[in-house]
Amino acid sequence: MSYTEIKTSTIKEAIFESLHSVIDPELGIDIINLGLVYDIRFQEDGATEIDMTLTTMGCPLADLITDQIHDALKTIPEITKIDVRLVWEPVWSVKKMSRYARIALGIR
Repeated sequence: MSYTEIKTSTIKEAIFESLHSVIDPELGIDIINLGLVYDIRFQEDGATEIDMTLTTMGCPLADLITDQIHDALKTIPEITKIDVRLVWEPVWSVKKMSRYARIALGIR
């Protein structure tokens, strides 16, 4: 299927919004506001790639968060495949968090 640039942009926005429902269980904040999602790529065949990181390299919740991402994106009918790629560059820092997340966690 061929999507217009506007339709592709709308789908990417829906993906972004759906990812707000994926909550880091340790911090209680969604992965978007934590600044963990670095890139979202949606291909015309429905394949979707998400580059994200974690707050620490040894985070034991990687599989749980990945499963939550898959569950959150099931509601978007255009997506045929989801590939969550954990990346470590650039290194995550508190500076990547939104103002909302910093306030919620008491970080200045």
